[in-house]
Amino acid sequence: MLYYFFRFLGEYGIPGSHMWTYISFRALLALILSLVISVWFGEYFIRWMRRRHVSEAQRDKSIDPYGVEKKGVPTMGGVIIIVSIIIPCLLFGRLRNIYMLLMLLTTVWLGALGFADDYTKMKVSKDGLRPIYKLVGQTLLGLFIGLTLWHSPDAVIRENVTSKRVGYTEVVVHKSEKVKSTKTTIPFVKNNNLDYAEIMSFCGRYKTAAGWLLFIVMTTLVVVAVSNGSNLNDGMDGMAAGNSAIIGVALGVLAYVSSHISLASYLNIMYIPGSEELVIFACAFVGALVGFLWYNAYPAQIFMGDTGSLSIGGIIAVTAIIIHKELLIPLMCFVFLMESLSVILQVNYARMGNRKGQKWRVFKRAPIHDSFRVCPGQLAPDVKVLCKWPRGHWLESKITVRFWIVTIILAALTIITLKIR
Repeated sequence: MLYYFFRFLGEYGIPGSHMWTYISFRALLALILSLVISVWFGEYFIRWMRRRHVSEAQRDKSIDPYGVEKKGVPTMGGVIIIVSIIIPCLLFGRLRNIYMLLMLLTTVWLGALGFADDYTKMKVSKDGLRPIYKLVGQTLLGLFIGLTLWHSPDAVIRENVTSKRVGYTEVVVHKSEKVKSTKTTIPFVKNNNLDYAEIMSFCGRYKTAAGWLLFIVMTTLVVVAVSNGSNLNDGMDGMAAGNSAIIGVALGVLAYVSSHISLASYLNIMYIPGSEELVIFACAFVGALVGFLWYNAYPAQIFMGDTGSLSIGGIIAVTAIIIHKELLIPLMCFVFLMESLSVILQVNYARMGNRKGQKWRVFKRAPIHDSFRVCPGQLAPDVKVLCKWPRGHWLESKITVRFWIVTIILAALTIITLKIR
C-alpha cells in the first residue's frame, strides 16, 4: 500500500518518494519490519497462549536422551510467522502483482490448514486432522497455483535463446516479447532450459496443452512434497525455522537475479518480469523466521506447529515454481527430502518386519533428525536396526546447528549452479 501512496506523491515531486521504486529499499524495510513484528508480537502471543493453557506435549522422555519432557510449551507459533510475513508484504509490496498475490494466498491457505490441524490435536484428537484432509488441501493449492500460472496474462517470461561473443565475453540475448512458457531451469547444464511441452511432444499438436498439464502435476507434487518435508523437519527447537530461513535467503537471491534483466543475461537464465516482488516476500519470510527463532531457539518458549511448518514449506515450493527453479529443490531442500525419505523407508521396512513377526528399523528413529539423539541402548532389545550411526547421541542444540550448517552448504551450492554448467 505504501508503494502506491509514495508513487502518488512522486507525481507531485515530493522529495524521497522515488526511493520506494527501488526493490532493495522496500525489501530491506520488509526484512526489518517482519523481524521486529515477529519479536514484538511473539512475546504477547506467547503470554496470551499461556494464559489460556494452549499447549501440546511435543515429545516424551523416551525420545530425549536426557529425559527432558516438554510440557506446557505453547504451540501454533506459526501464527507469529504468518502475521510477520503478511503485514510487511501488504505495506511494501505491489498488491497488483500476480506473484505477490499467489504468495499471500499460499501463506494464508496452508496456515489455515495447519491451524485446523493444530486445533484438532488440542481439542478433538491428538492425531490431528486425517492425513487425507491435509493432502487434499495441499493438492488443491498446487492445482490452483499451476492453473493460475498457466492462464494468467501476467505470468510470463522473456526467454534466453541466443548468445554471441564480444571479445572473450559471451553475451546472452533475451527475446523482446513476453511469452507464456512451460520451460524450467535444469541445474549443471549449459543450455539449461527444460521444456515440459517438448517432453509431451508425442501429443502432437496438443503438446503445449499437455506440457502445461505436466507443469500443473509437477507444481502439485512439489507443493505437497516440500510442505510435508518441512512439517517433518519441525521436530526440534529451531530446526525448521532455521533451515527455512537459510533456504529463504537462497530463494531471494534466485528471485532477484531472475527479475534483473542484466543479471539474467549475464547468468544466461530466463528473465521473469514482475518477480522482483518475490524478493520483498522472501525478505519478509526470512525476517519473520529469524524473529521467531528469538523464542523458538533451544529451549523453546513456543512451537510453530503445523500452522507454521506447512505454510513455510508451501512458501518455499511456490517461490521456486514461480521463478522456474523447481528442479533445484532436491538440492536446496535436501534436508526436507531426507526427512521425508527416512519416514517412508522406516514405515515400509517396519511393515516388512511385522509380516515376519520381527521388529525391523532402518534408523533408530524417524524422521532422521530423531535418530541422532537416541542411543542404541534406549531401543527395545528385540528391535533390529540397520543404521546405528551415530553410536552415541548428540545434544538437541548441536543437531539443530549441524542441520543448519548442512542447509547453508546446500543453499550455497544451489546458488553456485547458476555458474557451474
